[in-house]
Amino acid sequence: MKKYLQNIIIALVAVLTLGVISPSHEIWTNLQPKDDTREADHPCTSKHDLQLGLEDSIFDRESFEQPLSIEDELFRPAKEMAYLKFGTKIGPVIQNEFDDVIFPKIEEVIQNTVISTGGLENRMLSITEFPSGDYAEKMFHVSDRENKKDLIRFHVRTEKRPLDGYFYNFHYHSVEDDFTMHHSLGDIYWSKNTPPKWLS
Repeated sequence: MKKYLQNIIIALVAVLTLGVISPSHEIWTNLQPKDDTREADHPCTSKHDLQLGLEDSIFDRESFEQPLSIEDELFRPAKEMAYLKFGTKIGPVIQNEFDDVIFPKIEEVIQNTVISTGGLENRMLSITEFPSGDYAEKMFHVSDRENKKDLIRFHVRTEKRPLDGYFYNFHYHSVEDDFTMHHSLGDIYWSKNTPPKWLS
């Protein structure tokens, strides 16, 4: 009868805790009669030999943690925000030149900022979530999550040049000069026709 009672208790504990907590084996040794010979058959003499804590795990927790990657944390989100701003009308036209000429310069500026601020291990840097639409300049900003302040502001301005047509001027502003200077990254030619609005 005791065996059935043990099985019922095991099943109840497993169902109630969804298998997260297993019943302690010490319960069963206390329920067994003192003259039960099964306990004598165990090669372990100490109850501590059977218990395994979380701190005794084979793998160190730090071995599973991936180091922060500038590619995943900043470069990939930056490119996604740029393409989001370009939309489906502008993006396909300027994509190749943007990838080959402009974006490597953006990566270089971001990398220099990460190095000058002490690295991703010491600063929590992030890319802003939404670029501006219409004809506004904002592509994305790199900001410090701890103090919630921008470090770099990447913009693209639509310029109409007489006789030449429309160009996209990519540039950035830096906290180092209080965002007053335009630091040019390059220009991409659109055409002589008026370009569509951003995000379209």
